[in-house]
Amino acid sequence: MFDTRELGRRPGALKRLSRSVPAPDHLGIEVISVAEGATVELDLRLESVMEGVLVTGTARAPLTGECVRCLEPLERELEVDFQEMYSYPDADDRSRPADTGDDAEEDEEDMLFLEADLLDLEPVLRDAVVLALPLQPVCQEDCPGLCSECGARLADDPDHHHETVDIRWAALQGLAGSDQDGEKDNAPRSVGDDSQEK
Repeated sequence: MFDTRELGRRPGALKRLSRSVPAPDHLGIEVISVAEGATVELDLRLESVMEGVLVTGTARAPLTGECVRCLEPLERELEVDFQEMYSYPDADDRSRPADTGDDAEEDEEDMLFLEADLLDLEPVLRDAVVLALPLQPVCQEDCPGLCSECGARLADDPDHHHETVDIRWAALQGLAGSDQDGEKDNAPRSVGDDSQEK
């Protein structure tokens, strides 16, 4: 929570803050995230406007995760910008949407409000960080991943390969072998046997 009382409600009033805060839990996605308790550096600009407080900021935090191709651990530094409006709970009705339909209700649900002149930055920070994360993080852009046969990390052994038979031909090779055996067994009874019976 950040206190905005020193800012006051006079439009145009401005306050800059720099804070280091511990990261909340589950700040990220399954394969990459900011570890709970990791230090998040915040540079904030709080500006008083007619409807409330406009918060503009930058967050920097360490990321930990794993490469989706080779499953090796990776570490990155994330820097993300965000901006959000926190409305006064008693803001003038003129600043609210004039509609009373479903759209107006949805807009109001999406609004963030100051609570006793305090603003909760966690939901804004969470949205900004999660949207900025790579959905498929890799340790390097050209990571070759793992061998599909044995699971070896291909970056460690670029010449790694296995002798394989194309599975489309494997069945035919077995069939070709049995046909050759069958031809040997049937050889004496071929055309010559038919002519003798006649």
